[in-house]
Amino acid sequence: MYSMKRKTFTQRFFYILLLLVSLVVVVFVFGIIVYLIIKGSSAISWEFLTEKPKAGMREGGIFPAIVGTLYLVIGTLVFSLPVGIFSAIYLNEYARKTRLTRIIRLSIVNMSGVPSVVFGLFGLGFFVIFLGFGKSILSGSLTLALLILPVIITATEEALKSVPDTYREASLALGATKWQTIVKVLLPQAFPGIITGSVIGIGRAAGETAPIMLTVAAFSQPNLPNSVFSQVMALPYHLYVLATQLTNAPEDMQWGTALVLLMLVLVFVIPGAIIRTRARLRKRE
Repeated sequence: MYSMKRKTFTQRFFYILLLLVSLVVVVFVFGIIVYLIIKGSSAISWEFLTEKPKAGMREGGIFPAIVGTLYLVIGTLVFSLPVGIFSAIYLNEYARKTRLTRIIRLSIVNMSGVPSVVFGLFGLGFFVIFLGFGKSILSGSLTLALLILPVIITATEEALKSVPDTYREASLALGATKWQTIVKVLLPQAFPGIITGSVIGIGRAAGETAPIMLTVAAFSQPNLPNSVFSQVMALPYHLYVLATQLTNAPEDMQWGTALVLLMLVLVFVIPGAIIRTRARLRKRE
């Protein structure tokens, strides 16, 4: 009897502890969002969102930075999603469990912890200088794609592992090929996990400063890009410039830029979260 009461008390204690920790995290996140809205909402206007910077970026808007960030995020997804998903499929469905594959998986995990500035230096040396792409959307997108590739590969592989082997066996028993099983059975079941990895990757790519500063971002580029080899302004680097490089920069512009960056990330994240939730509900039906 005493043992049962002790187990019940322990379970309740850890449940309450985990609940409190989760609430603290949620409160901090919402606190940051509310603080950004309070500080930055005064700068948000139609002119701020649609005009080019003026007077040494102390006046005007941030439209070129918004467009540049969108180009970079879209370019990053174009390069990272196919490579990440196909790599995860190969590692989980085709590759044998050898020492080489274990080393590859360990390398992918370790890449997730590499500082972003290291990716930026690699992008500068390889894409900008060695391949001759210059500081451009192409160089920045490829660098950011490498940055988020470990997240997408890991999330996709874990999602594929979560699909029961009975699904594979049933599909093969019905005469489907291995590739048909992957496309028609495994990927739809793993779709929520793939979306989760993509959403996390988007959030990280959109907010990075060091990689784009070295490979694509311009200090001031009011004209919109006309090719993938153009330099662009980007919201993270523009925010860095406003906060550290300009004297007497209006404070409301800094907070407004940060708020727009958050809103831009949410534009990509919220639809992804909705798609993921719907996919999970369909799996339960």
